Amino acid sequence: MPSAIVGDMPSKASIPMARILGLYRNPQLSYASAHPILSDKLQFPSFLRTIPNDDYEVIEMAHLVGYFNWTWVGIITSDNELGRSGSQLLIKKVEENGGCIAFLEILPIHNSMESVFRIIDVIKNSKATVIVVYSTMENLIPLMEEASLNNITSKVWFACSSWSITSDFPRIDILTTLNGSLGIAQPAGKIPGFKEFLQSIHPSTFPNDIFIKTFWEKAFSCVWPTGNPYNYSSFTNQNQSVWCTGEEKVDSIDPNVYDVFNFRYTYKIHNAVFAIAHALHQMYMCIPGRGPFVNGSCADVLKHEPWQLLHYIKKVNFHNTAGEQIYFDKNGDIPLSLDILNWQLYPNGSNEYINTGRIDARSTKGNELQIDERRLVWNGHRHPPVSVCSSPCPNGFRRATQQGQKICCFDCVPCSEGEILNPNDGSKCLKCPEDQWPNLSKEKCVPKSIQFLAYDELLGSSLACISILCCVLTFSVLCLFIIKHGTPIVKANNRELSYLLLVSLMFCFLCALVFIGRPNLITCMLRQVLFGIIFSLCLSAILAKTVTVIMVFSATNPDSRMKRLVGLKIPIYIVPSCTMIQIVLCLAWLCSSAPYEKFNVVAEIGTIVLECNEGSNVFFACVLGYMGLLASISLLVAFLARNLPDTFNEAKFITFSMLVFASVWITFGPAYLSTKGKHMVAVEIFAIISSSAGLLVCIFFPKCYIILLQPEMNHKRFITGRKSRK
Repeated sequence: MPSAIVGDMPSKASIPMARILGLYRNPQLSYASAHPILSDKLQFPSFLRTIPNDDYEVIEMAHLVGYFNWTWVGIITSDNELGRSGSQLLIKKVEENGGCIAFLEILPIHNSMESVFRIIDVIKNSKATVIVVYSTMENLIPLMEEASLNNITSKVWFACSSWSITSDFPRIDILTTLNGSLGIAQPAGKIPGFKEFLQSIHPSTFPNDIFIKTFWEKAFSCVWPTGNPYNYSSFTNQNQSVWCTGEEKVDSIDPNVYDVFNFRYTYKIHNAVFAIAHALHQMYMCIPGRGPFVNGSCADVLKHEPWQLLHYIKKVNFHNTAGEQIYFDKNGDIPLSLDILNWQLYPNGSNEYINTGRIDARSTKGNELQIDERRLVWNGHRHPPVSVCSSPCPNGFRRATQQGQKICCFDCVPCSEGEILNPNDGSKCLKCPEDQWPNLSKEKCVPKSIQFLAYDELLGSSLACISILCCVLTFSVLCLFIIKHGTPIVKANNRELSYLLLVSLMFCFLCALVFIGRPNLITCMLRQVLFGIIFSLCLSAILAKTVTVIMVFSATNPDSRMKRLVGLKIPIYIVPSCTMIQIVLCLAWLCSSAPYEKFNVVAEIGTIVLECNEGSNVFFACVLGYMGLLASISLLVAFLARNLPDTFNEAKFITFSMLVFASVWITFGPAYLSTKGKHMVAVEIFAIISSSAGLLVCIFFPKCYIILLQPEMNHKRFITGRKSRK
């Protein structure tokens, strides 16, 4: 009995043989049987093979489908056990990689043109541009012939190793249909001297080989003369057939028919024979006492048991003549190794398989798949075909599956505001954290920009300049009044209160600067407090001036009771007492619940507003309410004194100023509440500046006009209304 058996090629022949040989542990090495069941060592304990398990091939085909982003592919499979099991695994792996199956058609083993016509209609009507044909060669030719007749050239065919290198498609129209197809095949390897041996074949060299004559006739399209296969006279018979002469050259045969470099299954046979040879060599080199068997014994290389040789074959690990490492895993399979082929048709009608890459499980992790995409040609194009049910959604859009369709058929729906597409699930959107916002492409969340009214922006710098200019203008008026302090118009109605009012207005303008810039704890505490105290001082001075006007003019009446109050200097006490009330309110506010800086993430879309939180809204309302009370009292008192007998009645101007003041702050409320972010601060600054400017213009500009442009009116007689008699 032989030491080991090499064969067979089809799995259906190897399986029964492996069952029988497994009973006696006779080694069997197949070079082409790839059925997954043969990896089961319980059923086939002595079966090994130099070709990978078909399941590995299917997994890599699914991997390639995912590599080229083909998410909508059709599958055609043969109606046998290998086709059914392989197609189911292929569907599973494609779907695991995020793809979908457009259709699954079973090609019957027996000729059925009705089935072929139906499959062709499905292919033509499908949106899938990539067709995976996981089938044996049986009845594949009728399908390809019908595909060529229907001019289906817009599809890319993906071939498994069982037919990817076949030469059974001789017609040019079929080759045109298959142009640009992708396939995987068992890798070819170099066998030293094999090319020279094949090219030396001649009928005279092997006269007893029954296949030489048939090979010669097929290869050279000739016929041997009957009864004389070595007749070297050249003539033709009555049917115009060309006679074989024996002078034909093997090296002139079309490489696509007789490629001496790429006999892939021959290379697998070569590996199987070398594996047995290495096993026998290891058996021969065994040292007694160090052997792998009982008590360190060795096997006799000339008289060994089958199971002993099987032991050595399972342990072989060598590099063959092509430099490829050969060894078997626990299932008797060699590591996965496949070539990636591209079928290319040339203008002259010739065709060739171009090796464009390789899949090698022995490579380092991450480098198992290597493809040279520059060598790929897809139906005359360099770019891979697009095979999808729905085009990918643009950035910021999620997939919404169409009702009744597979997940690869979808509509694109925009993510809601503040959401990005889930990088792990394209059908869902993720809401960004409160302090982040989607970038322009809505691919990731980025920190929100922090917004506040800054000095280096146009709005902030403009308000700051206006505030300073108004302060300088107020200071100019103060200087003018100090210079003209002895004139009647300055002395009228208590010039000290006028000085105090001008100084307080200067601070009113300057307090607007505290609202500009990046808020912090100090500025937040100072903003409203300074605003409340300074404006209270300003309003108290106005109230004191108004009371002074009333007391002075009422005292001129002999029957007035105000005469007794003139000497008490009541206006002097109005300013500190009214201001002190506001100071007490502000101190209580700071001690109980002081303002602080706050990051407001909801005020404006896409930005974080850095603002001041007022702390206690009750105290804030009290501060504003108290200022409103002072303004109301000042307006009421000034309004009552507007008709006093005086040519230059300051109560009239105070009335106008308080009307302007009230108008500004009444309109401030709605405007403040209707704005957000830094514009709220800008509205408040505008209200501070405009109300202060209203007081400055209405109260002091008429006096400045007289001092500067009408000096003849700056006399006591004009102020009191007593004109000299002519």
